[in-house]
Amino acid sequence: MSHNPLIDYTGLPAFSQILPEHVQPAVEELVAAGRAKIEAVLAKGDFSWNGLVVALDEEDERLAKAFGPAGHLNAVAQNPQLRDAYNACLPLLSEYSTEVGQNEKLYAAYQALRDSAEYDTLNEAQKKDLNNTLRDFRLSGVSLPADKKAEYMDVAKRLSELTSTFSDNVLDATQSWRKHVTSEAVLAGLPDVALAGAADRAKAEDLDGWLLTLDFPCYYAVMCHAQQQELREELYRAHVTRASETGPDEGKFDNSGIMDEIIALRQKEAELLGFANYAEASLETKMARNTDEVINFLMDLALKAKPQAEKEIAELRAFASEQGVTDLQPWDLTFWSERLREARFSISEEELRPWFPAERVISGMFSIVERVFGVQIRQRDGVDSWHKDVRFYDVIDNTGDVMASFYLDMYARTGKRGGAWMDDCLARVRRINGSLQKPVAYLTCNFAPPAGGKPGLLTHDEVVTLFHEFGHGLHHMLTEQEVPGVSGINGVAWDAVELPSQFMENWCWTEEGVAMLSAHYENGEPLPKDKLEKLLAAKNFQSAMGMLRQLEFSIFDMRIHAGLNDKTIAAVLDEVRNQVAVMKPPTFNRFQNSFSHIFAGGYAAGYYSYKWAEVLSADAWSKFEEEGVFNPETGRAFREKILAMGGSREPMELFIDFRGREPSIEPLLRHSGIAA
Repeated sequence: MSHNPLIDYTGLPAFSQILPEHVQPAVEELVAAGRAKIEAVLAKGDFSWNGLVVALDEEDERLAKAFGPAGHLNAVAQNPQLRDAYNACLPLLSEYSTEVGQNEKLYAAYQALRDSAEYDTLNEAQKKDLNNTLRDFRLSGVSLPADKKAEYMDVAKRLSELTSTFSDNVLDATQSWRKHVTSEAVLAGLPDVALAGAADRAKAEDLDGWLLTLDFPCYYAVMCHAQQQELREELYRAHVTRASETGPDEGKFDNSGIMDEIIALRQKEAELLGFANYAEASLETKMARNTDEVINFLMDLALKAKPQAEKEIAELRAFASEQGVTDLQPWDLTFWSERLREARFSISEEELRPWFPAERVISGMFSIVERVFGVQIRQRDGVDSWHKDVRFYDVIDNTGDVMASFYLDMYARTGKRGGAWMDDCLARVRRINGSLQKPVAYLTCNFAPPAGGKPGLLTHDEVVTLFHEFGHGLHHMLTEQEVPGVSGINGVAWDAVELPSQFMENWCWTEEGVAMLSAHYENGEPLPKDKLEKLLAAKNFQSAMGMLRQLEFSIFDMRIHAGLNDKTIAAVLDEVRNQVAVMKPPTFNRFQNSFSHIFAGGYAAGYYSYKWAEVLSADAWSKFEEEGVFNPETGRAFREKILAMGGSREPMELFIDFRGREPSIEPLLRHSGIAA
């Protein structure tokens, strides 16, 4: 094979040159190189910062730079060959990672640096990184006897395979379902954007009429707007039974057994490390101190939100009843909620779409970031990517230098995992030769693509999603840390990592922010004042119901990872719903089978982080409310004291440094329209 584009490339990944057959050979070569490097470092015996930490970090980064782009392509441009190549590497990487984490000689080398006189000369970020590394050795089972180490490695390997299979099953189940519609009457109520998208999908497959799928933009449009209840029920059933034994694919992609095995193996992993359960082990690296603190926090919020949520659902039932719907079903919920919102505020998400063309939203978001954080954002053409829709931007500091960059991939398509996320392509790192690698991020969304001759038009909810992911991106890109383990989002406690993302959403709910983000796609006219006022007035519509839904997921996640105690996963979910839900889903609902955040993402025993960090973000935003939402001094303080610091200090210290005190729950309740 000629030179492998995943190995030792300079600059950005050459996506157009990466083939499935490059992935496994690159990983195998770089894992072998990593093992050799560790042996060489240990043999040399130079356990200084540069001789040990930097030398091994640079070797680790070669592997990350090879597998990172392969993993990214597997998420945004998957095909069967790439999937197979990616999955073949997971056991290799898991084995290598566990082997490194359990290397007693290597652990002793890091401990020797910690105990040496050099430790006192290290800066705060270096000390934090070193202490995190020692902690992670302990959490990898470095002190276990040989037989337990082998057992731990087997568990870790199997878990990496299972979580990837879970994710693949959700993607396959989502993309295997489709409904071909030839009568427009069936689609009555669907907005033009959704109809145009469905028509384009049908045309792409040489079909007449319209093609409906379970991709979120299409699914949500049907649930929100389709007047035909039978159609809503059909899509609802298909969506909530994805990857389950009752799914429309006849159980072909069933995740039930996989979930059971994941939970059992996580429990085993925790017990091997001396923890009572996986939740306990998970919290070792988070702000929250123990499972009781998390459950009490969540239940306290539920207690405060539930009375209002019960009032909201009663209002919805009464409204639907007035329209002749006396037995409100789960597939009616979104539809009638949207009708009630329209009736109460004379505004709908679809009605606002024409004022939020993607181009205007993107440029407006950049303008807000430029004003608040003192940077500039410029598109760079000619950068190799994985799809024609992908764009590349540079972030420029006040000296005119590029300080960071990012890829932006906005639209849903076949072969692309659902949802929205930020991931790092390159971290900000100072190399041993003195050169500085600048951070590069991937920003990925799944909005409805341009269709029917119109540009991409976003709902306001999608605008909020874009800001959320860009907040994660800013955390990665505006870091000033140069140690990879604490640069950007690295080393940040998981329950604090959502602070910048949720914080950024607030500009979407200010009059000044919306003015910068909106302009009618046909004539450029601003969003009329009456529509703006209605949008802002509707901000907290059914906010308590929304909060309870998040709390339901969070409590369920924490409980299944704190020990099932002979209960099934479904039984625990039912118990949680009995406690907090104001409308229980039907018995056929298998939401848990596609809950990728906790079964395939990084949120296992950590989904509560969204609410935990929302307390921080709401309180941080209240400082902007007090001092001016575009106050450059406040923006500079947030950038310097939160974003720039990465994972170099404990998040509570950073928050207190910015806010002048510990966080209060009151701003979150106030911003959500819930009485304290």
